[in-house]
Amino acid sequence: MAAEKLRDLSQPMDVALLDATVAAFYGTGSKEERTAADQILRELQNNPDMWLQVVHILQSTQNLNTKFFALQVLEGVIKYRWNALPVEQRDGMKNYISEVIVQLSSNEASFRRERLYVNKLNIILVQILKHEWPARWRSFIPDLVSAAKTSETICENCMAILKLLSEEVFDFSRGEMTQQKIKELKQSLNSEFQLIHELCLYVLSASQRTELIRATLATLHAFLSWIPLGYIFESPLLETLLKFFPVPSYRNLTLQCLTEVAALNFGDFYNMQYVKMYNIFTVQLQSILPPTTNIPEAYAHGSSEEQAFIQNLALFFTSFYKSHIRVLESSQENITALLLGLEYLIGISYVDDTEVFKVCLDYWNSLVLELFEAHHNLDNPAVAANLMGLQIPLIPGMVDGLGSQLLQRRHLYSGPMSKLRLLMICRMAKPEEVLIVEDENGNIVRETMKDNDVLVQYKIMRETLIYLSHLDHEDTEKQMLKKLSKQLKGEDWTWNNLNTLCWAIGSISGSMMEEQENRFLVMVIRDLLNLCEITKGKDNKAVIASNIMYVVGQYPKFLRAHWKFLKTVVNKLFEFMHETHPGVQDMACDTFLKIVQKCKRKFVIIQVGENEPFVSELLSGLPSTIADLEPHQIHTFYESVGNMIQAESDPQKRDEYLQRLMELPNQKWAEIIGQARQSVDFLKDQDVIRTVLNILQTNTSVATSLGTYFLSQITLIFLDMLNVYRMYSELISNSIAEGGPFASKTSYVKLLRSVKRETLKLIETFLDKAEDQPQIGKQFVPPMMDPVLGDYARNVTDARESEVLSLFATIINKYKGAMIDDVPRIFEASFQCTLEMITKNFEDYPEHRLKFFSLLRAIATHCFPALIRLSSQQLKLVMDSIIWAFRHTERNIAETGLNLLLEMLKNFQASEFCNQFYRTYFLTIEQEIFAVLTDTFHKPGFKLHVLVLQHLFCLVESGALTEPLWDVATVSYSYPNNTMFVREYTIKLLSTSFPNMTTTEVTQFVNGLFESRNDLSTFKNHIRDFLVQSKEFSAQCSDNKDLYAEEAAAQRERERQRMLSIPGLIAPNEIQDEMLDS
Repeated sequence: MAAEKLRDLSQPMDVALLDATVAAFYGTGSKEERTAADQILRELQNNPDMWLQVVHILQSTQNLNTKFFALQVLEGVIKYRWNALPVEQRDGMKNYISEVIVQLSSNEASFRRERLYVNKLNIILVQILKHEWPARWRSFIPDLVSAAKTSETICENCMAILKLLSEEVFDFSRGEMTQQKIKELKQSLNSEFQLIHELCLYVLSASQRTELIRATLATLHAFLSWIPLGYIFESPLLETLLKFFPVPSYRNLTLQCLTEVAALNFGDFYNMQYVKMYNIFTVQLQSILPPTTNIPEAYAHGSSEEQAFIQNLALFFTSFYKSHIRVLESSQENITALLLGLEYLIGISYVDDTEVFKVCLDYWNSLVLELFEAHHNLDNPAVAANLMGLQIPLIPGMVDGLGSQLLQRRHLYSGPMSKLRLLMICRMAKPEEVLIVEDENGNIVRETMKDNDVLVQYKIMRETLIYLSHLDHEDTEKQMLKKLSKQLKGEDWTWNNLNTLCWAIGSISGSMMEEQENRFLVMVIRDLLNLCEITKGKDNKAVIASNIMYVVGQYPKFLRAHWKFLKTVVNKLFEFMHETHPGVQDMACDTFLKIVQKCKRKFVIIQVGENEPFVSELLSGLPSTIADLEPHQIHTFYESVGNMIQAESDPQKRDEYLQRLMELPNQKWAEIIGQARQSVDFLKDQDVIRTVLNILQTNTSVATSLGTYFLSQITLIFLDMLNVYRMYSELISNSIAEGGPFASKTSYVKLLRSVKRETLKLIETFLDKAEDQPQIGKQFVPPMMDPVLGDYARNVTDARESEVLSLFATIINKYKGAMIDDVPRIFEASFQCTLEMITKNFEDYPEHRLKFFSLLRAIATHCFPALIRLSSQQLKLVMDSIIWAFRHTERNIAETGLNLLLEMLKNFQASEFCNQFYRTYFLTIEQEIFAVLTDTFHKPGFKLHVLVLQHLFCLVESGALTEPLWDVATVSYSYPNNTMFVREYTIKLLSTSFPNMTTTEVTQFVNGLFESRNDLSTFKNHIRDFLVQSKEFSAQCSDNKDLYAEEAAAQRERERQRMLSIPGLIAPNEIQDEMLDS
């Protein structure tokens, strides 16, 4: 009954009843009451007439939640329907909201009491402004400023409104408003700023009221990044701010304002003002925070206000230096102030807080890069001069002068840079390769989760330290060796000190000259091995072991050049493989693999003073070396030895090594198959199944590193392996048929499936890594057709392995057109049955989904003629499944589907079936793409959606389609050409989908698509603007960064090219060189 009464919006609403409903929704009543209340409130919110009750509700209720509910209804109308309302309704609402705000903020008591409500009303007012101002509410800023002068509380609230407005226009507008509207609002704010500026200065000079001054400083902070510069430097603003800086209650807000000013960078016009500001600031700072203060300690014991002050201080210095450090290098007096600031910043960099450190690190990285680039380009004076910020014509005698200027500048910074090296060494972050960490109880354990923040920090610190090393190799080496010798003497010994030092040593690999690096490393490795000998305690030894492994893994070039060291290191790793401390064995196996990949030739040649190659010696002792390792570590070990064997160029020796390496697993395999020939039930024993799995995994590891050379080994086990596969497959199907779907969750079935998966993985790995030799394909593909493909089709759904799909995708990608005749067979066995599994919903069988679409893409790319031969029912299945793919919200699947669609569209356009295909699918595809483009769940696919649409619009205009796209039988009107038809169809499609847009707007958009079709970036921006206009976008999602993803990717590639040009920046073990070591 009550609900009916609320739903009737023909008369003023019963507000008491609404209060009760809202209270029930937020209340502690039963779940049913809450659900019922939720239902009613949702219905009201979705009712288009509900907003007409808002004023009545706001006037009649005292309940804050009810007021918020009413304002939520209003906000929806303002965002999406404002421009469609009659003028008098818009004006009425605008005036009402303004009046309530003024009334509530005009006296202290109501302003403090209703603070939350007023804040929400301010937001509503700013939403209205985005539509009304400047065109329909020209007097807004003058009105606001004159209202502000009537009382201090109104003034305080006006500041809050101005701050919101500035943030809306400058910070949050992307994706919320069209480019044109943003531009218009920015211009209005700029042109009306005079009044706002006067108001702020008036408040700061005349008011005694703390809250008002704080609100004004906060508003200024929002404005300073964009206002015309004259308002800052040609008015008393800066002096006023510096006057407020020493006052504790305004210190942080003022510092934020000064930071905004420091970050502005528009040429040299105001340099003198900047120097003056900096000097006054440093004088004041010394009385607030004396230079002798131990900043990290002060921070650790400080209040939250004091901690914020130190963080803001870091932001101020880094912003100032990024834009204006050159100005401070001009005179001795300024240099003293500059060096004092850098001292402060180094002190702040030691503060134990990630956010503060990130701010400092970011700046140190850019400063060191700038010094390094000038030093690096000394051979190229023009570049160097440019980097120095010297705008000078280069005359022949100049170059020496420039060189001395650069040296002077390096000399000026050499003190701070030396302190910075120490900072980087003391605070070095943990690299990815290190698996051994200290837990919260102070025990040394194996790392369980990678911390991405730490990895990002490591990358920046490593880069910074490499630049620092280039600037002064001697100082870098001296500081590192000094710290290391302290560790040896036990003066400074802690796990953390040794770790950060070794991570720092490992991170500068490749940045020194070879001779210096060799000398340095010999000392480092010798000291670390000594340290390992003299230190007692298992945990200590584990920490030292992890550091030795990390450092040697970072210097493959050194190991390649010094066989004795390489051999010592590898034998030390074998020692660590028996060390059962958690993480040590894993790291030993990982480091062994890393070193072998970079030095593999060294292990297969006979070194001076040896009787046989190392690999042969290793194979003889193999059983004892791996005696204490877990299965997964043994697999890594086998992969490493595979890499050594791969480097042997003599086929006979290679096969002999492979045979010796596989002796243990092959012996076991032969035993199992022999037993199975006597009684097949032997294979059903769980321990036997585990052994089979382990043998297959070992084979896969070796196949990974040997590729084609693995042929002799896989031939040995291939047919037996397929028989085991078939048998296990039948066992699984029978178990599931008997035990129902739960049987697939039992450990026995899971184990059997692991064997099937590993078999498929082994074959896929071998075929993928083997060189493209058709006879290998002929030898291995036909025998698999029935045991693998046929088996897939015969299995019950829960027993089908998705790896079958990826195996055949790999085969088609490898042997390309040669597979055309097998496509019908693959299609027959995998298509229909997989589609039935994945088209019931978007969630089940996620693995099958992705692999199915990858297989389809392989067929479309390499065996397109086979798709043309499909019957029209089968082709419809293919197209439906592609549409199904890009409807997924799972990014990988949607992207695979869209890429596949683009390939199909291009291939069909070039085939003789072009008309037939597009007549059937053009409109469906266009409609489906617009559907995913404009809902809010598929933003990551934006770039590909745009490409598909561009293809369709270009195709229509190109005249490649010679038959009409419309159905002549049902459409009586005869269009002059396809372009006219598609234009009309698209306008109709979008007008019905977006009733909130006028036909003119939609027509303009569609015409724009045709006009900009040949220029991708205009085409894309045109669609971005449409998405903002269609308003569906900002409704649920405020994050539109996916619409700009492509631009970000191009930036990343440019950065990689830059890094390749500087020695050491990309670590030697990451460079994909075939480190050919003669």
